[in-house]
Amino acid sequence: MTRIPLPTSIETAPVAAQPLLEGVKKMLGSVPNLFRITANSPAALEGYLGLNTALANGSLAAQTRERIALAVAQINGCQYCLAAHTYLGTNVAKLSEAEIAANRAGKSHDAKADAAVRFAVKLVGERGHVGDADIAALKSAGYSEAEIVEIVAHVALNTLTNYLNSALDTPIDFPVVSAKVA
Repeated sequence: MTRIPLPTSIETAPVAAQPLLEGVKKMLGSVPNLFRITANSPAALEGYLGLNTALANGSLAAQTRERIALAVAQINGCQYCLAAHTYLGTNVAKLSEAEIAANRAGKSHDAKADAAVRFAVKLVGERGHVGDADIAALKSAGYSEAEIVEIVAHVALNTLTNYLNSALDTPIDFPVVSAKVA
């Protein structure tokens, strides 16, 4: 049971959020609970969608974005996001089961992606206080300055959704996955 109301439909969401939810439905074919619970604040929903859209159009590969989402959700213990990003990682980003398990363990079987996932894990663990060597490792792995900024932004975006879902007890509407690394 959610800790605040979960709009049961687009029509029961705040009026200002309804066009945003229509856009989500048009894009995804449905409106997952994350979007519906966030719609309680049209401003928060607009901000989330804006950053999510901007980063989806960035220079970081979709597979790497999902890898980061999985690692961050695992660290933050967000059951909703683990389920959602396991589903998206498998069905959209086409990550293997072994790769998803590695991502949830804070690494990747892909050498370049491994640097990004490990950096994301350190970023969360150190609350953003990483060192010169951490940035140098990303550059050495082949990441551009734009991609490095986007990695940080993806960690922040995923932390936002982890906190929203955990704090508000968003019902999981994706296939549930175990909290333990597969």
